[in-house]
Amino acid sequence: MLQSSSALLIAVVRTAPPQARAHHMFGPADTSASAAMGLVETLMHVHDLAQGLGLPWTPPAGVCARALGRLLPDAPEGGDPWAALLWATGRGDLPGRPRQTNGRWHNALPPETETT
Repeated sequence: MLQSSSALLIAVVRTAPPQARAHHMFGPADTSASAAMGLVETLMHVHDLAQGLGLPWTPPAGVCARALGRLLPDAPEGGDPWAALLWATGRGDLPGRPRQTNGRWHNALPPETETT
């Protein structure tokens, strides 16, 4: 199921024209935001499943850092990107920072900076 869902997300992002926008609760999302949101949602739900089954699981740091950089540029830099992503999405704590309860994703880049 994860492979099929991921393949669908990839196909949608690759075939969408650069000016395409999708609705999201934080406003219109460009293709790079849509890809990053799909990735973050997948990472969070796999995390939830692994925790529920008592399995250790940590995604690749580079993947987490890239998603953070695209959607959550105000998240703390340096340190463990997975811990920062968990914190930024309200699922984890970071030392010296209050629990995140009202994070907001940055959905659309200015047209001249869009990436896919």
